[in-house]
Amino acid sequence: MIVRLGLSAGGFAAAGLVASGLALLAATANPAFAAPPPAQPAEGPGGVGERSATIIKRGLGRANAATFVFYKSGPAPAEGRPVAVFLHAWGAPNPQAYGGWIDHLARNGYLVLFPRFQEINRTRPADASAIAERLLKGALADLASDPDAKPNLTKVALIGHLAGAPVAVNIAADASEQGLPVPRLVFAVMPGGIASDARARGIVLRDLSRIAPETLMVAMIGDRDARAADLAARRVLREASGVPQERKLLVRALSDDHGFPALTATLASPAAIDAAYDAGAIKLPPEPPRDPKQPAPPFKWSADMSLTGEQTTLVAQINNARADSLDYLAYWKSFDLAATAAFGANDATSLKSNPRFSDMERWGDGWPVKRLVLETPRTTAPVATPAAATAQTARAKPMRRP
Repeated sequence: MIVRLGLSAGGFAAAGLVASGLALLAATANPAFAAPPPAQPAEGPGGVGERSATIIKRGLGRANAATFVFYKSGPAPAEGRPVAVFLHAWGAPNPQAYGGWIDHLARNGYLVLFPRFQEINRTRPADASAIAERLLKGALADLASDPDAKPNLTKVALIGHLAGAPVAVNIAADASEQGLPVPRLVFAVMPGGIASDARARGIVLRDLSRIAPETLMVAMIGDRDARAADLAARRVLREASGVPQERKLLVRALSDDHGFPALTATLASPAAIDAAYDAGAIKLPPEPPRDPKQPAPPFKWSADMSLTGEQTTLVAQINNARADSLDYLAYWKSFDLAATAAFGANDATSLKSNPRFSDMERWGDGWPVKRLVLETPRTTAPVATPAAATAQTARAKPMRRP
């Protein structure tokens, strides 16, 4: 029988191996058979928080100069609520783009302030930091006597995403001069939008050496489209020369496609849309009446007020991002642990020595998700030697992504 079919016993064995391989390939390609990523913890760092709580959503200021405020309903603790100031990416001034993260913070006891420092096509990047400072100062003054909001000004953290990151470090540098509380934590995620000089398009960094030495600084980047964010992260950490080295940390989130859906650490991945935090549904105080005899304030348009093509694409990605394990275990958990360290006067060494900080848990089949990579940044920019420059030029193949 075997001879008539033209197959030997060995041929049958080989055919069986091929069939098994094809079945394994089909199982891998089919998401129904792929290992799911880890779920959000029920509690603790990165966790859901008080799921049953009602979140208060308020608007302060006016339509073109608003700060959105979020916190759990009910009286604040006796010591007040810790404050998380969320500074958005350029072109993403609606808090719904970060609603997942904001919801997590509010349900875990934070008073979240979201200053909308940009009007699309009307705000220059060079003015963004001053606008954010003014909005933040006004919001804290309005909330100072509110027994439910009750900001605890000794526990203030700044979160900045993309262009929000240089705005965050500028606020930290200007805090004492502007009468703002000194932040205990600056958490810069995927820093970007930094101008190369005062005449270039982007946000000009202030004198970051004025950032208070007690500030804990964490810069976090991903491994996709990472070059610009890596350079920007290292720059802000380096220029904050008044902050001791042991209070600085560079964190890299790694993409992982072991299971389905894959985890991809892109520039937009820290966003997590939640329509419950749409600015359009939050009532703002009415605009004050304008004297019809007074001319409207002058407005001069400039090209840097509009979004570039790359920025438009990135904003579209931000507005379509959904919360996943990178949010729960990389961005949210890292911030939670960093804030605990900062508010407890601990430094970045305590984060590096905590195995939970870099752990990303496991896929559904037990395989570990790629851990966060932690690095203490250099105090000075590396200088390429002539020999190193020659070797770099001689290499023909492209540089691998980190």
